[in-house]
Amino acid sequence: MIPDNTLEKIECLIIGSGPAGYTAAIYAARADMKPVMYEGMQPGGQLTITTEVENYPGYPEGIMGPEMMELFKKQAVRLGTDVRYGMITNVDFSGKAPYKLIVDESKEILAETIIISTGASAKWLGIPSEEKLNGRGVSACAVCDGFFFKGKDVAIVGAGDTACEEASYLSKICSKVYMIVRRNEFRASKAMQHRVMNTPNIEVLFSSETDEILGDAKVEGVRIKNNITGEKLEIPIQGFFVAIGHQPNTEIFKPYIIMDEVGYIITQPDSSKTNIEGIFACGDAQDKVYRQAVTAAGTGCMAALDAERYLSAKHHATLNN
Repeated sequence: MIPDNTLEKIECLIIGSGPAGYTAAIYAARADMKPVMYEGMQPGGQLTITTEVENYPGYPEGIMGPEMMELFKKQAVRLGTDVRYGMITNVDFSGKAPYKLIVDESKEILAETIIISTGASAKWLGIPSEEKLNGRGVSACAVCDGFFFKGKDVAIVGAGDTACEEASYLSKICSKVYMIVRRNEFRASKAMQHRVMNTPNIEVLFSSETDEILGDAKVEGVRIKNNITGEKLEIPIQGFFVAIGHQPNTEIFKPYIIMDEVGYIITQPDSSKTNIEGIFACGDAQDKVYRQAVTAAGTGCMAALDAERYLSAKHHATLNN
């Protein structure tokens, strides 16, 4: 592909915001890489729909998720990042850099290096009360928000390893954990099943699905329906966790970037490098294990350092030719 010299050429393009993207931007800006960031469909990432964050170092009193992301953004901008509202809607990673990308299905740009930090979106049940009470007792991350329900009764939906791990985690904090499983069996590994079934304060409700989350201003209970008998049961709870999986926001990269079966980008060991030269990935777009703000920020740092080293080596190679 012959680059169009009339197009804007970006030295370091960051696709997506959130802790990973903003951290990458901070490091890239300090390395004088003139980073340009397109924030994506959810500027600030998943933390913008989170209430209080208490597990990120440096905030002893905690901080609201949206405020935290605004501070990340201000720091990136102060150091020289060009933060733009918009989405990368198509890419062409065939051939060599600079790569061509489409912004908002209309504008074409070129990028010498690309950092993918598009994150992942939690899968939800899709019921109105879930959306209404999101952040007011409804959460998709037990590790993030479980602390707020210490000593209380909660419910968690899911049947895989993640759901079992989060139920086990919650059982150490909460008085009672109801696990709502749609089928009559788990999808989790045997080891995780045994851990859940042998935890006294976890009660598994098989063949059950959520009919409604109860409460006006906050979660006060859940009404579940038995899939076999049709019987409905209301259970008083204060927290409701959804653990039915995450979907990485990586669809547009699939023709070019190597991913796992779910869509998480596979990076080379001990780096943020993808299978394509000059393209790096960080945050929840490539992390299916930890999915925490602090680990996302760490991989954002890695991606910027990898991109800077790549550009530096390319520059030296050009000078020596």
